[in-house]
Amino acid sequence: MAAPVVIHLEFGGGAELLFNGVKDHHVTLPSQPDPWDVKQLLVWIQQNLLKERPELFVQGDSVRPGILVLINDADWELMGELEYQLQDQDNVVFISTLHGG
Repeated sequence: MAAPVVIHLEFGGGAELLFNGVKDHHVTLPSQPDPWDVKQLLVWIQQNLLKERPELFVQGDSVRPGILVLINDADWELMGELEYQLQDQDNVVFISTLHGG
C-alpha cells in the first residue's frame, strides 16, 4: 500500500479561475494500492478541486492542449508526463497559455 503523498499544486495563467480563483493548493493524496501518478492526480483534481468548466482543463485523460505542466520546475514531458510517479513534497504547476481575444 502506497503511503499518502503531500504535494503542492499551483494554477496560473488563468487556469486558477477554474478553481475559484485559488492559485495555490497544498493537498494530501490518500493512501492507495499503487503509487500516485499524474494521470491519477488529474482525476483527483477533477473530483476534488475543479469548480467549473472541466473542458477548459482536461481533455480525455490528460490536460487540454495549451496547459503547460511543470513538475518541480521541469517540463512534464521530461518527467514522463502522465506516468510520472508523484513523490512526497512534489510541486506541480499548471499554467494556461490560452488567452481569449
